Amino acid sequence: MVPGLTSIIIVAADSGPLLRRCVDSVLASAASVEVVLVDNASADGELERIESARADDPRLHVLRNDVNLGFGPACNKGAAIARGDVLVILNPDCEVQPTFVRDVRSCIDAAEDIGLLGVMVCEPDGTPGRGNRRRDPTLRRALASFTGLARLESRWPAFAGVEMPAWVGAPPSIEPVEAVSGACMVLPRHVFEQLRGFDEGYFLHAEDLDLCRRVRDAGFRVAIAHAVRVIHARGNSSRHRPVFVARHKHRGMWRYFCKFDPAARNGVVRLLVRVGLWLHFSATLPALALRKLRASY
Repeated sequence: MVPGLTSIIIVAADSGPLLRRCVDSVLASAASVEVVLVDNASADGELERIESARADDPRLHVLRNDVNLGFGPACNKGAAIARGDVLVILNPDCEVQPTFVRDVRSCIDAAEDIGLLGVMVCEPDGTPGRGNRRRDPTLRRALASFTGLARLESRWPAFAGVEMPAWVGAPPSIEPVEAVSGACMVLPRHVFEQLRGFDEGYFLHAEDLDLCRRVRDAGFRVAIAHAVRVIHARGNSSRHRPVFVARHKHRGMWRYFCKFDPAARNGVVRLLVRVGLWLHFSATLPALALRKLRASY
């Protein structure tokens, strides 16, 4: 481990041109960084272009997987070869500012009990995206969000959903929350190692919520730094494989429910949730298939 070095772990899977922009933005950092780029069997040629352009840059480390291992397992492999004392899990369709690493390290250093730090993940136009400040997705909260009852939260807190309401007025610089966006997560290395990284039972989606929950269960805080922003362009992989992504999203939601939600102890509720998840997935298939068809043109 190298004190003061920040390891940025990026998992790619046919991520397209946004991947190079992501890597370039990280390597333009004003702080000491390395990029661990873990490739899940991409065939779009982008990895080779990055390697060619950065052939003389020792800060770039590429790890190739022969098959798509999924997001969490790939992150764990990247963390195993990373040398930094702080790890940043960054989506391949994100771009950071040159001061990003300095800013997040400052937040981590200022509060030793922070085990996982999120940032404001923004749309390309600069507006904050969804999912930056979340609560644990219990069945009750998920139903409130799905049915729209969460809009009544200000009047009836019992209808609180997964997404936390926007701040009125100036937010604190660092705010404790239950979960942050998985597009950008910052962890002290010792916390990641104590938890043994991501639960590899997830392939894609919900592994970030799982990690946030386990960080808190281990006695650390999850928090968000409101002043630190990254741009999330939402990339190539999900547009070209919407059915694949949606299937694993539903599988991830099911795994999270079984692991953490007390409602899962009730056999009838468990059955109803399982049936409901796959009915929802089946109902979205026509729209997903149309999206895939449009993306192919």
